[in-house]
Amino acid sequence: MIRTIPLILDSASPAHTSHGAPFNDTIARHGVSTLTAQTISTIQVNIGKLCNQICHHCHVDAGPQRTEIMSLETLDAILAILQKYPQISTVDITGGAPEMNPHFEYFVKECRSLNRTVIDRCNLTVFFVKGKGHLPQFLAKHNIEIVASLPCYLEDNVDEQRGKGVFDRSIAALQQLNALGYGMEGSALQLSLVYNPIGPNLPPSQKELESDYKKELFSRFGISFNHLYTITNMPISRFLDDLRSNGHIEQYTELLINSFNPSSLQSLMCRSLISVSWDGKLYDCDFNQMLDLTITPPSHQTISTFDFDLLKHRRIATGQHCYGCTAGAGSSCGGSLS
Repeated sequence: MIRTIPLILDSASPAHTSHGAPFNDTIARHGVSTLTAQTISTIQVNIGKLCNQICHHCHVDAGPQRTEIMSLETLDAILAILQKYPQISTVDITGGAPEMNPHFEYFVKECRSLNRTVIDRCNLTVFFVKGKGHLPQFLAKHNIEIVASLPCYLEDNVDEQRGKGVFDRSIAALQQLNALGYGMEGSALQLSLVYNPIGPNLPPSQKELESDYKKELFSRFGISFNHLYTITNMPISRFLDDLRSNGHIEQYTELLINSFNPSSLQSLMCRSLISVSWDGKLYDCDFNQMLDLTITPPSHQTISTFDFDLLKHRRIATGQHCYGCTAGAGSSCGGSLS
């Protein structure tokens, strides 16, 4: 079984703080009076909430019935920003299932033509949606980095979080990607997996879990990959509803607060990333986007008024959910921070 950090509060921790302590008060005690951005090297684009899955932990509340889809006009506005600001080197495409946006392939090709690194945050099972079977070959052709969700290497755990049959389809998708060179030694095609815990727990050591994943997936299915990212479940949307319905919200909040790790502050993704929602609004991160916690004025708040110089050292909007990124080893969309 995968080891997780359980719902046990450690009052002896040096970062221990009282229940409900405001996040800004906590970081101030560690010498950070205001959390600010340091640059913008990544633009993360949520191109829609439409998804072929309904996952219990999804902070986006994505699913097959969602109709929010980024328009071609907004995508072109992002491409114009990329052309203007070469400092933004990475385009991180997310959703929903980003591939469900009808303009996904156009956007990917245009980003690559601008010589940007492109990340596709893929749920793997989208490859089996009607009309999407060509996606593995398309992604490989354009050298797109794939960050794929696989919350466990055990079938029951994956299907519990993501739906019956998801594990088997995910394994088949990973085998397809390996056959194209993704995740294979000596190949330039990068394949990373994402783990998130089941229930009100923090993820275990990323390094140790990566070793477990590689051993289990290769021995059982012949699957190889480059990296594993461990991500803390955020108390937002469906996962928050699940915590409430099971009576765990207070305990999980305390776990996050009491596990605050000041060494994670320097590497928080919001310090080098800007997030764009499906309707073109700007946020400090994907989590703030889902809470509609917009960019702090005087920075411009939509892609149509994007101002790199105003945004690159902006004050970051924070809240209690920020404890999720700074708990334990810390986590972001790129996994463990320390």
